[in-house]
Amino acid sequence: MALALIVNYILDLPFRSANDKLHRIDAPITLDFLIPGATYIDEKMTIGEVVRVSVGKKASIFEQMMDGLGRVIPLRYLIIADFFMFLFWSFMFMTVIRIFTFLGYGRALRTSLLLGGLVYYFMPDFTPGSIDDAAFVAGPVLIILSRAIFSHKKRSTMRE
Repeated sequence: MALALIVNYILDLPFRSANDKLHRIDAPITLDFLIPGATYIDEKMTIGEVVRVSVGKKASIFEQMMDGLGRVIPLRYLIIADFFMFLFWSFMFMTVIRIFTFLGYGRALRTSLLLGGLVYYFMPDFTPGSIDDAAFVAGPVLIILSRAIFSHKKRSTMRE
């Protein structure tokens, strides 16, 4: 309870005067990292308002551009673009795996799909949210698991 009161008190302090005071005493940590780019901070803004502005702002120009395109381009075309980006990365991994290893086509395909899904998961894409990212990782994982189960059943029936 006391911690919440202290945090509320700090968030209600005026930002510029608190930051200027920290600069005057040569504090090791100042509030400069909270200032978002291209934002004017007047005398009346509190630390909490500056934090809300910096958190609410889009993280990158790419995200702002994709948000603008998402309003113009229908969602099904964005999903198709995401699918082709996933296939592109999977094809790149498939090429490297087939050239530099002795894996067969089946194992190389499953491995490249998984690696393509992982790359797709961690890079920016055209659709908002992370459901499509999880689907492009879960699909190859399910393929690998189903192949492992099928191989295990096939080996156990051959032993009998």
